[in-house]
Amino acid sequence: MLITELNKKAFDVLNNTFGYSSYRYEQEKIINSVLSGNHTLAIMPTGAGKSLCYQIPAIISSKKTVVISPLISLMDDQVSALKECGVQAAKIHSDMTFDERSSSWNNFKNGKEKIIYLSPEKIMSEDFLNQLKTLDIGLFVIDEIHCVSKWGHNFRPDYNQLSQLKSLFPNSNIIGFTATADQTTRLDILEKIFNKNVNVFISSLDRSNLSLSITQKTNWKSQILDYLRDRKSQSGIIYCLSKKKTEEVTSLLNDKGFNASTYHAGLDGQVRKNVQDAFMTEQAHIVVATIAFGMGIDKPDIRFVIHLNLPGSVEAYSQEIGRAGRDGNASDTLLIYGLDDLVVRRRMIEENSSEDKFKFHENKRLDYLLSYCETPECRRKVLLSYFDEESENCNNCDNCIDPPSLIDGTILAQKLLSTVYRTGQFYGQVHIINVLRGSEDKKILDKGHQKLSVYGLGKDKTKEFWQSFLRQMLAYGHLKINFQKYGAIEITNTGIQVLKNVQKFMYKEIPTKQVKDIIIPTKYLNKELSKDDNILLNKLKSLRLDIAKQRRLPAYAVFHDSTLIQMSQNKPTNEIDMLEIDGVGPTKFKKYGELFIDLINGHI
Repeated sequence: MLITELNKKAFDVLNNTFGYSSYRYEQEKIINSVLSGNHTLAIMPTGAGKSLCYQIPAIISSKKTVVISPLISLMDDQVSALKECGVQAAKIHSDMTFDERSSSWNNFKNGKEKIIYLSPEKIMSEDFLNQLKTLDIGLFVIDEIHCVSKWGHNFRPDYNQLSQLKSLFPNSNIIGFTATADQTTRLDILEKIFNKNVNVFISSLDRSNLSLSITQKTNWKSQILDYLRDRKSQSGIIYCLSKKKTEEVTSLLNDKGFNASTYHAGLDGQVRKNVQDAFMTEQAHIVVATIAFGMGIDKPDIRFVIHLNLPGSVEAYSQEIGRAGRDGNASDTLLIYGLDDLVVRRRMIEENSSEDKFKFHENKRLDYLLSYCETPECRRKVLLSYFDEESENCNNCDNCIDPPSLIDGTILAQKLLSTVYRTGQFYGQVHIINVLRGSEDKKILDKGHQKLSVYGLGKDKTKEFWQSFLRQMLAYGHLKINFQKYGAIEITNTGIQVLKNVQKFMYKEIPTKQVKDIIIPTKYLNKELSKDDNILLNKLKSLRLDIAKQRRLPAYAVFHDSTLIQMSQNKPTNEIDMLEIDGVGPTKFKKYGELFIDLINGHI
């Protein structure tokens, strides 16, 4: 069959099965690459529609497709969404009974279902590989392929075994997807999975609808409540570093009238599933979670993502904030961090059993993240440059909206450096700042540090000021943290240059404003809907929620927000007009079309 015929078939599936009238991002090029029989690596931003890039070729192909997925919840959602579009797909995972797994495998083996979702642990077992070899597998899909690389931010040993696929199944295509991979990770993936024989597609990771804001941690409870004050009608995710903190934050929010749930790996599996189901179907739900939550979450109307602690890397941060605003509408991200986060992150790296080269690489990643946090430049520019992508100023981050002033802080830096030096470079930030501010803390008196010449030199500045100032000096590399000395602050070679007045230190103005003062530019707010359109949109969302609850589906599996917005604007009142709406295909129209048409007619 000629590629042009396959292209037409692919577009017909896009249009008639999934209900979309056009491709997005690099979807068409990636699909053409797969249809041409090429191994393919696609790096696409969260929400760019990567699933269609392998689902469409899988539907067209006469051969079978195996999708390797890292999470049970992701498999469940993908299979449910496919079945809603009239596509039969199978899955096998540990939450299923033996009979359910056997039935799924038999359906796939006998051709009733051409697509099967599996975990890497399942597929790489010797017995299962032998069974797969008896079948005609046309395509292996590796989702979240960055997990393959030991340099990736979320390495999983079981993914490492997938490097055997190219030799075990030489006549099959391999396609990999990820939303985040720096150059080192990409090269490792290319070598390990594809032997460099692969078409690579790198879409822009720029998500211009996301505002980027970062602030120092002062009083996290007040900061979160101020930020969420006008967001009770919105859904969002708050990421914390520990299970205990997720429970503490959830309790705080529920006490203040928010609808919040805890999610972490220590909870019972059914509890986690209930939380995810509620989050996917309810319109105003906040999940407070560790990084155990979020991968594969396809909820389009997440309006904000908050990090209450420093993420593990730029890649992790980029992937996690990418879960907001998948419908393309304005959404906010906020990172609240302190030096204690940095200490914990460094310690986690040092206590890891990996080789020194890996630890060095992870520390460098964390250095870049810290620099991103402290930068006076456009945040989007700095974030995208990490992924080798150039960008203009975004006018949608805190630094663009309210540019920080750069001030000559050489004298202040010398005071801080002198305090570190005079106390023997043996103490952490709390003690250093206490000495600098002239505190009568017992530890200072016990050590006799109140007698030092530097004692009280910085008493004219607040503790919060010195914390931020010290972070900036760490970010610029004038100070470092020694983990062998329990987080002691030490002076680097460039710090010595500042101390000796050979080099100046310019620092970013340290604001006193609270996070609630952060401005979101009006050009990113949705102004297209009239008052009447918004009333209808809310009715459509309510109907979708009722259907989703009845069918035990995530709301997006019924219709995405973008589809409902088009309905509220265009107000289709018959089948022909309804099928013109993006996201409404014949299968979904048959299931839900008349219900939504009746509602629209009733509204009109």
